[in-house]
Amino acid sequence: MASTRKKQLECDVLFEHQDLLALTLAHPHPRKQPQSRTLADGTLLTLIDTGILAIEPAEPGDSDIVLSCAVHGNETAPIELVNELVNAIIDGSLICRQRLLVQLGNTQAMVNGTRGVAENMNRLFSGAHAEGEPNDEKRRAALLEQTVREFFKEPGRKRFHYDLHTAIRDSQREKFAVYPYRPGRPWSIEQIRFLAGCGVQTILLSHNPTTTYSYFSSNEFGADAFTVELGKVFPFGQNDMSRFASCKAQLARLIAAEALDYPPLSKSVVFDVCQVVNKHHEDFQFTFADDQANFTEFAPGHLLANDGELEVRVGEVAESIIFPNANVAIGQRALLTVVPTEIDERFE
Repeated sequence: MASTRKKQLECDVLFEHQDLLALTLAHPHPRKQPQSRTLADGTLLTLIDTGILAIEPAEPGDSDIVLSCAVHGNETAPIELVNELVNAIIDGSLICRQRLLVQLGNTQAMVNGTRGVAENMNRLFSGAHAEGEPNDEKRRAALLEQTVREFFKEPGRKRFHYDLHTAIRDSQREKFAVYPYRPGRPWSIEQIRFLAGCGVQTILLSHNPTTTYSYFSSNEFGADAFTVELGKVFPFGQNDMSRFASCKAQLARLIAAEALDYPPLSKSVVFDVCQVVNKHHEDFQFTFADDQANFTEFAPGHLLANDGELEVRVGEVAESIIFPNANVAIGQRALLTVVPTEIDERFE
């Protein structure tokens, strides 16, 4: 009897008080079974597991949309943004007309206020969670993959996955997105313009397979998928949500199947990933300051890092740094460098 009452109280937090975030922080551990509720307009909400919510309109449009965040638990602005969208759907102020899957990724790290618990969850996808000793983050990554696999199982529908993040350091370009490797498929101009409508006007083109979440959805399901960086990390309650108003409004239009904001393509700046620098030795050090901003440009030949006895230098043209992190595990990416590129025949 007490157990039944507890489950009902958990359900009430989401469906009566309209707060997926509060429910997840209060109950971060895996659930025993899904719970469902139907809204007045016939929309079915299914809490699949902690922080994983499927939203199914009675008569859905042609698109399946995944919004994920908290793959790094301390990146709170995207979590609060997505929570506001979910709350608006539940209270009826936002009508969901497309199938939507919302995922709050690393729930225990959210509670801890940390990037991760045992390791970087955004290196655990495309089956990487099966390698090495199991842990809670690997099990969670496998669950996230499985729910996306189930969500995208119907053929012939448009598929989108926006994995929302904030960066651990300042950036000379506040909002940017990584466009995963798409072998045999052109880059989408429409998607670049869609992201510009989210306030994201800098795009990085990746040219190699990775174990990030957005690459998983892009590679396995042909989804238009992106890792979207919306700014800098702050604790819960300390984000200036007005800085994300364009992103929230554009995502709401997508969910509601309304006309989207497509700014001129000329406002977007595209970069090619030039170097992917993996850490090979414990003795790995950057030559620049620990707080050096993303998109800082370095001249040709400049020494960027020492990896044991190896030197990492800029090539023949100037390169800008992205995601520098000397504290990653051996074998993981410590740095990306990027160079500007043109929108050309690779795009359609």
